[in-house]
Amino acid sequence: MSTRIAFLKGHGTENDFVILPDPGNGLDLTPAAVAALCDRRAGIGGDGVLHVVRSAAHPDAVAMAADAEWFMDYRNGDGSVAEMCGNGVRVFARYLQHAGHVAEGDLAIATRGGVKTVHIAKDGDVTVGMGRARLPEGDVTVSVGERSWPARNVNMGNPHAVAFVSDLAHAGSLLDPPPVAPAGAYPDGVNVEFVVDRGPRHVAMRVHERGSGETRSCGTGACAVAVAAARRDAADPAATGTPATYTVDVPGGRLVITERPDGEIEMTGPAVIVAEGEIDAEWLENAAR
Repeated sequence: MSTRIAFLKGHGTENDFVILPDPGNGLDLTPAAVAALCDRRAGIGGDGVLHVVRSAAHPDAVAMAADAEWFMDYRNGDGSVAEMCGNGVRVFARYLQHAGHVAEGDLAIATRGGVKTVHIAKDGDVTVGMGRARLPEGDVTVSVGERSWPARNVNMGNPHAVAFVSDLAHAGSLLDPPPVAPAGAYPDGVNVEFVVDRGPRHVAMRVHERGSGETRSCGTGACAVAVAAARRDAADPAATGTPATYTVDVPGGRLVITERPDGEIEMTGPAVIVAEGEIDAEWLENAAR
C-alpha cells in the first residue's frame, strides 16, 4: 500500500460521498475503514463511499465488464454494502468525467443493482436510467412515536417504504430507523421516505437511509416516491400510456423523475465534485482493523 491514497469529495443534491479511485481493486475497504472515512469529525465525512473500480477487477462486477467498464462499489456510511445509490451514480459519473475517463454523452456504470445507463448533459445535469420499480405485495405500516401511516413498498434495486404524510415534521429526527411493520417485510432493513404534496406532480420528501440515518437526498428514494405518487394519483404510465414526471424536492435540492410506459425510470439532477486530496495510508490501515 502506498503512503498516500487519493480521494475526492462530491455530492448530488447534498447527498455527499467520499470517492476512492481504485481501478485495480487494491484497497482493503473493511466496514470499519468505510465508517472511519465517513465520520464527519474524525474522518473526511460523507453519507457513503464511492469505490471506483474497473468491473473486470471486482468479483461482484466481472460478469458486467463487457457492458460497463466501471463498477460503483457503493458502501453506506456505516460500512455496510448497498445495492444501489441513485445520487451516487450521478456523482460517480461526474468523477469519471472529471478524471478524463469519459466525456459528455452516454455511458454505462455497473452497480450491484445491475448496469445503469447514464447521460452527462452539457448543462451539467446528469440523467440516470434507474431501471424498473418492483412493487412487492402486502401491506406495510411506518410509525413515528404515536403516529403511523400506510406505506407503499417499492423496490428500486434496494428496498423503500414510502409514506404520505400531512407534515414533514411528523417524520421526527430520523436519526434512528422508523419502525416498519410487519417485521418480516424488509429482512435486510429499509429506506423510509416521508412525503408531502407541494403541487400537481410536485412533492417534497425526507428520508431515513438504511445504514446512514437521515440524508439530504436519496436518488432511489426519490424514484420510489415518484412511483408511489403516480400509483396514488392514478397516473401509472403502464395504465395511461403516457410518461409520468414528478418534481421531487429533497432537503438538498431538487430531482426530476420520469417513469415511462415501459416501466423504465429516469432521474435527472446535479452532481458536483467539491474537493480532492490524499489520505494517509497508515491511518486508513489502522481504521480498517
